[in-house]
Amino acid sequence: MTERFDLVVVGAGPAGEKAGAQAAYFGKRVAIVDRSPEPGGNAASRTGVPTKTLREAALYLTGFGRREVYGLGIELDRETVLDRMHARTAEVVKLSVEAVRRNIERHGIELIQGEARVTSDHEVLVEGAEGRRRLRGEVVLLATGSRPFHPPGISFDDPDVHDSESILSIRKIPDRLLVVGRGPVGCEYASIFLALGAEVTLIDRGDTLLPFADEEISGEFTKILERRGMRFAFGLTVTSVERRAGGLRVGLSSGEILEPGAVLFASGRSGSTEGLGLEDAGIEVDDRGRIVVDPTFRTSAETVYAAGDVIGPPALASVSMEQGRVAVCQAFSIPFKDMVDPLPPFGVYAIPEVAMVGMTETEARSAGIDVECGRASFDGNARARISGATDGLVKLVFRRGDRTLLGVHIVGDDATELVAIGQAVVHQGGTIDQFINTTFNVPTRSEAFKYAAYDGLQNESGHSGP
Repeated sequence: MTERFDLVVVGAGPAGEKAGAQAAYFGKRVAIVDRSPEPGGNAASRTGVPTKTLREAALYLTGFGRREVYGLGIELDRETVLDRMHARTAEVVKLSVEAVRRNIERHGIELIQGEARVTSDHEVLVEGAEGRRRLRGEVVLLATGSRPFHPPGISFDDPDVHDSESILSIRKIPDRLLVVGRGPVGCEYASIFLALGAEVTLIDRGDTLLPFADEEISGEFTKILERRGMRFAFGLTVTSVERRAGGLRVGLSSGEILEPGAVLFASGRSGSTEGLGLEDAGIEVDDRGRIVVDPTFRTSAETVYAAGDVIGPPALASVSMEQGRVAVCQAFSIPFKDMVDPLPPFGVYAIPEVAMVGMTETEARSAGIDVECGRASFDGNARARISGATDGLVKLVFRRGDRTLLGVHIVGDDATELVAIGQAVVHQGGTIDQFINTTFNVPTRSEAFKYAAYDGLQNESGHSGP
């Protein structure tokens, strides 16, 4: 028998969960299909939450960044540190998965485990432990997420060659780690293992870290990591990875041979679309398996929509959730959400963090906008001095004349939290005067916004601020 639903969602990650909940909230009968026995997708169990938990555990268990302040640190052997990090990560993952499951149950959504295949623009065939089920939806939403991209010619069968998911199960902290990739994932893992005591080299064919970030912030981030001992090899690629008697041998395009204890490839992700039968259903994908959609998240099949990592960048859990909600509202003509926030914040959970919202200085100037910038370094911030975390700065990009805030860029502790302060002002079309006129608690790191605004005012007028 064919089971009928208003919405059939394939994938129980951030986009799928929130899309299903949005539709159910407005009275739609919803089924969510996922191949995993645990809902939540990569964000809950394989990349998002685990990576951030690993970061916090590394900081806590090693005392990294505070040893110079107090003259002492926690001295645990690497095996103990790794065991406790894995235990904490597993605990948080379990809590995250259960939160997703409860949300699905609370909305009366049927959660089905099994392998899904799209057989038409309305039907999904599910092969699961309970046999075959045929689901028909007025609308079908594909939210199957993504998987790490594996460069051709590299064998990931070697126990010391990792992608961004397999590295989570690593059983030994390597003495030397080679990270391939300058994006958020590569930078996050590189800085985490640096904190754990590994010698880290990061390689990429590009010439800067985090190419989407403001150039000044990217440069400051790089300097911080260099001071902490990280080595960078820009403008290079990996040409070979071989297992020899003495361990791994990695060849670079420069001719140099490295012998790391482990290699992490963090060179982007591909859409998880294999086995879905998209070609038979007339659904277009690109060369990395990502589903092509229009501005309403409709695919090339009229009643099939897609959202989340499976459609490509920005591949942020926060944005994926909104894409899922908007896709459902568009599909069912629900007058609630008609667009995804055009100014989402970006956060890199490295050590230190990097965050941004809005335009970079270069983007603003390229758009022909007469801009000025204001900066406040954390080495002049009382709260940062108290904690000993004085690396980094807040940078404000604003339009000359009316001082409208165009972008906020931060590197330093709590950057991913602090950026929300700037995001609110950018959304309102506000000016840097709002920071000047706001009373911030003292001492707080957020106070840096006021002094970045004063610095911008001084740069614009040529007069010193108070």
